[in-house]
Amino acid sequence: MTNVAMVALACGLIIGLGAIGACLGIAIMGGKYIEASARQPELMNALQTKMFLLAGLIDAAFLIGVGIAMMFAFANPFVG
Repeated sequence: MTNVAMVALACGLIIGLGAIGACLGIAIMGGKYIEASARQPELMNALQTKMFLLAGLIDAAFLIGVGIAMMFAFANPFVG
């Protein structure tokens, strides 16, 4: 395999594994939110605020990985 092929494979792994991790994290967090709000409905608004904040942070971590992968894909130091 050439260096360009290795960079393409690495970019795919960064984006793919990041997406899987973000999806699983948000899914588990959403399930726990539903469970917690069913147990204590009076805390639903406070829990919802925290859930959306954490969902944004999880998604931001995935998007940082996408940005790094795009940097490797388009500004590849191994080409040329």
